[in-house]
Amino acid sequence: MSLGGLLQGQLKFMAQYYDIIGISGQGGDRLNRVSKEEGIKVIPVEMTRKITPIQDLKAVFQLYKIFRKEKPSIVHSHTPKAGTLSMIAAKLAGVPHRLHTIAGLPLLEATGGKRKLLDTVEKLTYRCATMIYPNSFGLKDIIIEQKYTIPEKLKVIANGSSNGINTSHFDPTLCAEVDKLKLKEKLKIDKNDFVFIYVGRLVKDKGINELISAFGKLSLENTNCKLVLVGVFEKDLDPLLPKTENEINANSNIVFAGWQNDVRPYFAISDVLVFPSYREGFPNVVMQAGAMGLPSIVTNINGCNEIVSEDVNGTIIPVKNPEALYDRMKKFLTKKNYCNKLSTTARNIICQNYDRQKVWDALMKEYKEL
Repeated sequence: MSLGGLLQGQLKFMAQYYDIIGISGQGGDRLNRVSKEEGIKVIPVEMTRKITPIQDLKAVFQLYKIFRKEKPSIVHSHTPKAGTLSMIAAKLAGVPHRLHTIAGLPLLEATGGKRKLLDTVEKLTYRCATMIYPNSFGLKDIIIEQKYTIPEKLKVIANGSSNGINTSHFDPTLCAEVDKLKLKEKLKIDKNDFVFIYVGRLVKDKGINELISAFGKLSLENTNCKLVLVGVFEKDLDPLLPKTENEINANSNIVFAGWQNDVRPYFAISDVLVFPSYREGFPNVVMQAGAMGLPSIVTNINGCNEIVSEDVNGTIIPVKNPEALYDRMKKFLTKKNYCNKLSTTARNIICQNYDRQKVWDALMKEYKEL
């Protein structure tokens, strides 16, 4: 999902100039599909998302053997676990340029002994890397504040984001009115309903408990609104409160759409993105929604507060605050002129600042300088 989704197109672009090898877990059809679509060689190495010392050591050894055999000039890692394992292995294998992109810090929500362990692992990752690329300026500030590494090792590529947005793909004009009406009918959304949308993992850290609480109150007062949830639950890693799950199942104004390979039709039938996350790197969803002409309600965290400007292309609320979330959702619902005004600027901001090609060109310049 990271190679073929989060980095979609980037590897194909870089393969015009470099020999690229993609390494990730999930071998088989999915990884082979990435190989064909991106035009690169791929190698599966199983890496877990949990704390699994024995499996992690096995993965480091596998990566070390691959790096010794292939002798890459650059190893560039994404995601926390892959970053730690590959930076250690690359340093042991003597790879000259060891680059790691930080797209969020899950450890910021951890406490006690787990937090201390994760802090140690984070510092080890940065120590093994030669350069660290936070994908937002706010994230860079947090890393410096936490003293994970020296400022000289840190650099934000372009205006932020790991891969930018394909603004010619996320374009509202590509969605026909007849298709939008069909999707609304399928989801049992009335043509006059005001539609809020959330896209992402349905977990505690994304603020879903607060979102469902706020919308539950709003939908009792206003029956002409819907909340569309696009994503999957992760009950083993970050479960929701039981009352949240019950409300999702019981509230007829909440539409659970599940995982969708193409989220554009769902943005196209919506009026506002609601994204009350606790922590992010540089959220693709907010950029995607903006490119589709949607204003966003986001929390005041790095990444989100860099993409969204207050009363320009969205609004910013405090983290973990269902009351503030309810107030802003109600404002969008009841003040249509306000919503329409923000919609008109949303796409322009994304096109000007976060188009995918701008990110690729800046990264290519970085590689060449190295």
